Amino acid sequence: MRFDHAGIATDDAAGLAELYADLFDAPVAHEEEFDGLRVVFLELGEGYFELLEPIEDGTIARYLDANGPGLHHLALATEDVAAALDAVRDHGVDLIDEEPRPGAWGHDVAFLHPKSTGGALIEFVEH
Repeated sequence: MRFDHAGIATDDAAGLAELYADLFDAPVAHEEEFDGLRVVFLELGEGYFELLEPIEDGTIARYLDANGPGLHHLALATEDVAAALDAVRDHGVDLIDEEPRPGAWGHDVAFLHPKSTGGALIEFVEH
């Protein structure tokens, strides 16, 4: 596995994308509306920032209401999300997603429960 992206919850993906482009020379690699979100991926060489702006009520809207903007999750790229889930399941890790599901940018994804990962929400992503 390797680091893929950091997901950042925000109320203003366009404004944050502009700021990060100026600060970090991070161009937009991909944009879409997906699952009630405006999603913007900014390229950072070996990984991405994924900006998550809710456009309707849902998980990220509730996260912002409870916590404000900021780091939401870390994502690790894997060749096989289902096999990665089996491996962490064998270590007793609780899962949010028992099976891979469709994610942004056409990737398959699955999330591990933060109570099993030291408080960090971890996503597996298969390109």
